[in-house]
Amino acid sequence: MLTRKQNELLHFINKRLTEAGVSPSFDEMKEALGLKSKSGIHRLITGLEERGFIRRLPHRARALEVLKLPDAVGITASTRPTATGFAPTVIRGDFAGALPGAPLARDAEAVQLPLYGRIAAGTPIEALRDSSNFVDIPAGLLGRGEYYALEVDGDSMINAGILDGDTVVIERCDNADNGTIVVALVDNNEATLKRLRRKGDSIALEPANPTYETRIFGPDRVRVQGRLIGLLRRY
Repeated sequence: MLTRKQNELLHFINKRLTEAGVSPSFDEMKEALGLKSKSGIHRLITGLEERGFIRRLPHRARALEVLKLPDAVGITASTRPTATGFAPTVIRGDFAGALPGAPLARDAEAVQLPLYGRIAAGTPIEALRDSSNFVDIPAGLLGRGEYYALEVDGDSMINAGILDGDTVVIERCDNADNGTIVVALVDNNEATLKRLRRKGDSIALEPANPTYETRIFGPDRVRVQGRLIGLLRRY
């Protein structure tokens, strides 16, 4: 089963091949899907090729062939062509305000989460809001909530099994129990991945590496943006 973006791209390519006899350029695909970079298109093309929906024709520029289309039952309203032939879906994110994730489709085999950028697991950094990249997560790993993904930058959570370069899966929430690893927004402009500790009116953001210090803040300086529910790692 294809992700939403893969489905959108496959139908866009097929429409252009049918109408013009030539596949669209990567720039045209990027614009049609509302992405900010062509790297996301490369990943979608590779995913479609691996699943046997398209193939690249050798020795020809911009040469793609659609081998098959998914069953009609797998096409949802978000991927159904409009009067102009295509309806891209764009996920927007804002760490400083409400942080939208991707609601899980219960009948999906995989869900495509927005990958917002790198989050510090060492010293807090300004929250990144890159909504042009995505990562596929098996639907069985997620529940009913809203989710997003972040790439870890730093080693302050290494003793919790979170390494530099890992991709963490976050469930959006605005509160968490003591001891939970959370995405915390500090002073409305810095995000960090730490273990949350509360004592009285103070909030501690605790690393999992003895070379880093626990930072303590007043309750009005820290907002929980989500809690860790899993991670992905490439070897």
